[in-house]
Formats: sequence, structure tokens, C-alpha cells
Amino acid sequence: MSGDHNHADVSTTPVSRLWLALGLTGSFMIAEIIGSYVTGSLALLSDAMHMATDTFALALALIAIYLGRRAADIFRTYGYSRFEILAAAINAVLLLLVAFYILYEAYERLFQPAEVQSVGMMIVAVLGLIVNFISMQLLSGKKDESLNVKGAYLEVWADMLGSVGVIVGAVIIYLTGWQWVDSLIAVGIGFMVFPRTWVLLKECINILLEGVPVGLDLRKLEQSVLAVSGVDEIHDLHVWSLTKSQHSLTAHIVLQPEANGEAVRRAIEQVLQQQYDLHHTTLQMEAENCAREEDIH
Repeated sequence: MSGDHNHADVSTTPVSRLWLALGLTGSFMIAEIIGSYVTGSLALLSDAMHMATDTFALALALIAIYLGRRAADIFRTYGYSRFEILAAAINAVLLLLVAFYILYEAYERLFQPAEVQSVGMMIVAVLGLIVNFISMQLLSGKKDESLNVKGAYLEVWADMLGSVGVIVGAVIIYLTGWQWVDSLIAVGIGFMVFPRTWVLLKECINILLEGVPVGLDLRKLEQSVLAVSGVDEIHDLHVWSLTKSQHSLTAHIVLQPEANGEAVRRAIEQVLQQQYDLHHTTLQMEAENCAREEDIH
């Protein structure tokens, strides 16, 4: 077993930046909810709801980081790192629900149009755009190392686009008086979040189901192991992830006659580390295929 574990998901995540982004987003979320009530804008409300999920995502990210840093114990031998994936999955589901809610509200407004104060709507949206841009800059550096930070980043990114949409809608309403544009912008904000959120949720589900890490070709990996000198067969091969960057592998290796088990094991680990970035591996070396022996008995 290799002892070189990769804990980038929790140890390199910028906690101070997350706290700052949480403070900015949470504070403006309240201001935007008030602004949507004052101006009567559904588009602002949809942006405010995205702000709410941004805030929730950032809070979950911080909780996941602190729990993920807790040491493993006799009840949870892998520690608490997987909590990050649970948090990211909850975050994705929540965002999908919010999008459906906005679509429903927009449908309702088709039959009950509301007067929108375009100037106030624009001012709030511009301030929201500034807050989202700052939050994106705070999170962008580590979004590819952590699913949870990635989830928070995607929501802030979607919300920034939403703010741009609200600004455009406010300008159109101010110039033309077309109140229905507000609902149209709200629907657009609701729809644009689906593809990104689905990708995030699918990746979370794959990890929770202990599927093969995205981008790893299991057949190619198997051939690489079989190409190592001294290896006769490989079976019971499993590769899964604890978090986005923590991958594990277990396998049974059947040795060729006269092969040195320890030398073969080290050679296989070197291949797995250098070619597939797999550092947490457990290899069982066998003189005969234990799977066939079990079938016989």
C-alpha cells in the first residue's frame, strides 16, 4: 500500500477566501431580496434566490473543509473527507429546485403581470454584479481541486450572469416599458443553471457510488499493469474516489513463476503513480488466481 495520500480537497482550499466570499454574498443576498420586494422584479428575486444558494454553497464548503480535516477514527477509517461530496450533491439538488421555483413564478406572472421599477432593479443588479465578480475571483484559484468549491464557484458564476441579465432587462423595461421582459429574464436565469448543475450532480453521484474516476480508462490501466514484468494476471480490480482528487485502487495480482512479489508490487505502484496519479493503492500478490480457487471449492 502506498502511503502518499493526496488531500488537496481540504488542505489547499482557501478558507479565508471562502469566509470573505460568504460574507459578501450573504450580506448582498439580503439586500437583493429587499430590492426585489421594493421594485417588484421577479428577475431580481431569481437572482436573490441564486444568491441564497450561493450563500448555502459557501457555508457547506466551509463546513466540509473543517469536517474533512478531522482525523480518521475507528468508526470512519477514511476520515470525513467524503462529507464534501455530500455537501456538493445537496448544493446541486438545491439549485435545481430553485430553478424550478423561478420557472413556476415566471409562469404565474404571465397571467398576473406586475409593475417593475426598472431604475431600482438596475441599481441592485449592478451592485450584485460587483459582489459576484469579487466572489468569483476569490474562488477561481481552487475550483478545480475541490468539488465543493467548484459547486460554489459555479453558482456564483451563474449568479453573475444572472445579474448581467437583470441589468439588460432593466434597461429594456426602462426604454420600452415592456414589463414581460422581467419574467423572460427570470426564466433565462432559471434555464441557464441546468447543464452546469447536472454535470456537478452527476460527478457527485459517480463518486458516492464509488464509480471509476472521470477521465480514467480502466481497460488501459489494466493493460498497463499486465505489461509490468512478472505479472501474469490481474483480477478484482477496483478504482474509486473519496473526493475529486483522492483516488484509490485495489487489485489482486497473479505472479508469473519465479517472479519476486515485492519487486513486482513496487513496479506496479510506480506505473500507477506516474501514469495514472494513483497514490493510494492496495495490491494483493498471488501465486495462483484465488478467484478460480474459490470457484473450484
